[in-house]
Amino acid sequence: MSMKFPLNLASRPFHKDRPILFASGAVAALMVCSLILLISLALADRRRSADSRRVIARLDRQMASTVAEQARLDALLRRPENAEVLERSLFLNALLYRKGISWTRVFADLEKTLPPNVRLIHIRPQVVSESEVYLEMIVAAQTPAPIFEMLKQLESSEVFGETHVYNFIPPSQSEPLYRCRVSVNYAQKL
Repeated sequence: MSMKFPLNLASRPFHKDRPILFASGAVAALMVCSLILLISLALADRRRSADSRRVIARLDRQMASTVAEQARLDALLRRPENAEVLERSLFLNALLYRKGISWTRVFADLEKTLPPNVRLIHIRPQVVSESEVYLEMIVAAQTPAPIFEMLKQLESSEVFGETHVYNFIPPSQSEPLYRCRVSVNYAQKL
């Protein structure tokens, strides 16, 4: 039997480097393409952000001029000779806000939430802001349970918000009903 030994007499042995070099070149080309893509995206983002900065700067200038104009007009209105006009203007604006409350809508919304055995004794709206009305009410019932049910329904309603109970008065000789003074936020657009 003869034995064969692998013997390489070359000074530099043969290696299969061609597939590795080809794969390295392909990865390098892919990385160069992704670098070009990232640079183009960064430049496009810089242009967009520069446009946004210009728009924001323009809006800031407009806002500053509007604030300056408002300050000038406020100073003009606050002069002693214009105080009467300012007071009248504020009074009329408050009246217009109050007039903006739709009583029909208030009572329609209350009708949906009040149980049938709860009486509405007194109601007074107050305008908190342009989109919020605050209702102070006095309600009465034969037993406390319907009043508690009404409070639950007010708080779970989409139209009414946070409810505060100020006092709860039991029946007396002159008043046979349980009375409760309640305030509730009412989301009616003015």
